[in-house]
Amino acid sequence: MSSPHGYIEKLAEMAKDTAPFVAVTLVDAVGSTPQDVGSKMLVSSRGLEFGTVGGGKIEAKAIALAQEMLQGAKSSPNALVRWTLQTDVGMTCGGTVQLFLESFNRNRWQIVVFGAGHVAQAVTELLLTLDCRVTCYDPRPEWVEQLSQSSQLQAVCEPDLPSRVVEIPDEAFVICMTMGHQTDRPILEKIFREGRHFSYLGVIGSRAKRKVLMRELVDSGLAQADVEAFHCPIGLDIGTNQPGEIAVSVVAQLIGERDRLWKKNAY
Repeated sequence: MSSPHGYIEKLAEMAKDTAPFVAVTLVDAVGSTPQDVGSKMLVSSRGLEFGTVGGGKIEAKAIALAQEMLQGAKSSPNALVRWTLQTDVGMTCGGTVQLFLESFNRNRWQIVVFGAGHVAQAVTELLLTLDCRVTCYDPRPEWVEQLSQSSQLQAVCEPDLPSRVVEIPDEAFVICMTMGHQTDRPILEKIFREGRHFSYLGVIGSRAKRKVLMRELVDSGLAQADVEAFHCPIGLDIGTNQPGEIAVSVVAQLIGERDRLWKKNAY
């Protein structure tokens, strides 16, 4: 059976995104089953994104397994399962199905950079030499256009930077490098008001800037304990204030935080 119309396009679209997902394929079916061999669906942490492998209990069980894989409950990035519909799925049908689940973007290091100025350009350029996926947002098209062309990079001209917070996955490393604290603060406020907790959250700047940001966030009605959860300054205490050397110090810190978290989670 050929792939459902639009499946390849949707798969390619999701593969380019930063969010992990699972492709599920019905590879074998015996007896009375609700869908044909070759049926496919795509599952993200939100649930079913595209297609079907049968609907009802089969689909619900497959979606649950896919989401377990995305959450790391299953150590392997792929899985091949065979279910008897009556005993394993709880259906009255007497058939069996075999499903192949393949993960994409799972556990790949995901980094989001707000800002595309001189330092952000240097940081992004250095990150693209590593095994990671970078998303960079900036409201200025002339700066976004200066970012390198790479399959690892999604460059987005976005006038409303805080609006992008909702689509960032929890496991992402997030860095604010916008024009200044007046444009960094709304991003932080959106993150804290939404109760988001990322693997790393940093803002470029001095200790004095951190104090100003925290005071303004508290004055906006956020709790003191909530607004303390970000790094500022960011980077190791090495080098000069040249963009290239700042980039080295920032990326070195990110690598250290990444390794610490991955070891903690046994990745």
